[in-house]
Amino acid sequence: MLSLKNIAADPPAERHPRKVIDGSLLVLLGFTLAGAAAVLWIAGVARALDIIAETFGLLGILAPKIAAGIYIAATLPMLLLRDRVGRLIGQESGLRGLAVAAACGAAIPGGPMMTFPLAAGLTVAGADFGAMVAFVSGWSLLGLNRTLIWEFSFLPSHLVWTRYLLCLPVPVLLGLVARAITRRRPV
Repeated sequence: MLSLKNIAADPPAERHPRKVIDGSLLVLLGFTLAGAAAVLWIAGVARALDIIAETFGLLGILAPKIAAGIYIAATLPMLLLRDRVGRLIGQESGLRGLAVAAACGAAIPGGPMMTFPLAAGLTVAGADFGAMVAFVSGWSLLGLNRTLIWEFSFLPSHLVWTRYLLCLPVPVLLGLVARAITRRRPV
């Protein structure tokens, strides 16, 4: 089973088998079956089969990316030195650590299949909760790839600059709020 423990710094934890069928799967399955029933009722069997084929095609495209992201999340803590990560984006890194995390998030060109596993791996490698909030918020709000390729291509530049400048401090502010929350109640 996949583990995100930093093996070099932490002793191996007792492994608990993960449940394949849990509450979230049952809720998702319920919505899926309701949607399938609605498509069958409204559009018929042929359309329902088309959707199933499209779904498995998309799954074939996404599965390798998701697997690579999970592998990154599992191996990153073993490749990075915990004390270095802690100094750079750990609990004691201050505003500089939040700014570094937000800038790294903004610079990541990938989508959620890359960003979220990286955040999980960095957390295990020594990054604190506030820095990871800044990292994910930086990716979401300040992503340079999306801004340069999509926003400047389709929107007036003054609108893009206004949005970007207004969003610029937000990842750091969210990181500060996350740190304040975790000081009261550890996550």
